[in-house]
Amino acid sequence: MSSTAVLEHGSTPEPDVAESRGRHLGIALTVISAAQLMVVLDGTIVNIAMPHIMTDLGFTQENLSWVVTAYTLAFGGLLLLGGRLGDLFGRRRVFMTGVLLFAAASLLGGLAQTEGMLLGARALQGVGAALASPTALALITTTFPAGPARNRAMGVYAAMSGAGAAVGLILGGALTEVDWRWTMFINVPIGILVATLAPRFLAESPRGDGRVDVPGAVLGTAGLVSLVYGLTNAASDSWTSATTIGTLVAGVLLLGGFLVVEARSPHALMPIRILADRTRGTSFAVMLIVGAAMFAMFYFLGLYIQQVLGYSPLKSGFAFLPFSFGIVVAAQIASTLMTRVDPRWISGSGATLAAVGMFGFSRLDVHSGYTTGLLPWIVTLAVGMGLTFVPMTLTAVAGVASEDSGVASAVLNTMQQVGGALGLATLSTVFANGARDRGAELGAALQAKAASGHLSADQLQAAKHQIALQAQTFGSGHAYLVGSAMILVGAVITFMFLNVKHEVLSSDGHENVHLA
Repeated sequence: MSSTAVLEHGSTPEPDVAESRGRHLGIALTVISAAQLMVVLDGTIVNIAMPHIMTDLGFTQENLSWVVTAYTLAFGGLLLLGGRLGDLFGRRRVFMTGVLLFAAASLLGGLAQTEGMLLGARALQGVGAALASPTALALITTTFPAGPARNRAMGVYAAMSGAGAAVGLILGGALTEVDWRWTMFINVPIGILVATLAPRFLAESPRGDGRVDVPGAVLGTAGLVSLVYGLTNAASDSWTSATTIGTLVAGVLLLGGFLVVEARSPHALMPIRILADRTRGTSFAVMLIVGAAMFAMFYFLGLYIQQVLGYSPLKSGFAFLPFSFGIVVAAQIASTLMTRVDPRWISGSGATLAAVGMFGFSRLDVHSGYTTGLLPWIVTLAVGMGLTFVPMTLTAVAGVASEDSGVASAVLNTMQQVGGALGLATLSTVFANGARDRGAELGAALQAKAASGHLSADQLQAAKHQIALQAQTFGSGHAYLVGSAMILVGAVITFMFLNVKHEVLSSDGHENVHLA
């Protein structure tokens, strides 16, 4: 234990008591981090398994994306409700409920025999994640004393959040080599173990006053689903189609109604006072932007590594391993610097570095290699993300009243999940337009050459395949450029608006980071 830790009456703990408490806090952090890792990695663990799922269950190419979207929509759309339920009915109780529901849904997904069964299981996984994830972060703020102990815990938590997506790709590749269903089954023993240990090492929070804001939950969830669906439809259809315009307008109107209801409700699902603070508002906005770019990066880079570089599922998963290491190391460095350096400089510098890494991906072509063309930018992006996540996670919940900590945590997670869905939908449209234009340009040149009779049938087929790869890489490059610009905007917002003051950590262990 740190020497700053004190007992309730101010006396220093005896060595054996301090050691025991330290072990319990370590196990508590392991339990919370395991649950968070399970929830986050499930957003990407099935990505590499997609071709196998499509073949086994008969998905069409158009419907296959819903394997990811069903989870993301349920997760992002219900996070605010999950955080509020934790505040009202006890965070440990809701945390355990979410973990067990997630494990049960994973078992159902692994046993799925039809499209509808798998999509239903994925949506149910999202519901479980929406209950477990916000309460996990809230349990850190109530379990660990303010100061270095909480900063270290936040560092581990942020590392799990940031690295979970990459770990999911690694596990997805390894498990798909056996059977894609194990990408679902793997969650079952983890969920059972976490739910078993939680009552022993996590303290229950008192129940809050109030009731569930049903109108807010309905409007908020429906608005997010409609908005994300509209953006997703634009990627496959067009921005001018009636479905795209209708769902986007409906989403904006529903979210507008949500804000009106929340401003007037005495039991608001998302109290407006949480967003009103400049520092928290900045943290939420930057997490949405960064989450949008990173989620899309995994999607496009996964396709590039498998389809352009020709890697197997397992090799593709390991290609992301440097990202996991980089983000974990950078997150720990950031948590150490938090007591000495203004978070705006840590996070702003990290976002700038991440933007450079994303820009580097836009320079890839069909002849780029992994070691010289891809690896340097993976490491650059990972370090930047690690430096960004920790300060943003801490400042997003700093200074929040105890009764609002679950909701603040839920808003933070919502920004990441919804940002990921919005980012993938938007950048997929950029990708599709770029790939289509490049493919048409190269296709016209090939058609003219083929008309001259200088190509055999085999040569023509090989040329068409090469054009498809070049068009894909070109479209991805455009998406990376836009993603880089998005992260750079996040860096500028951080430098300009994140307003945090530091105080020297006192011997009584009070919070060392305060909102200005």
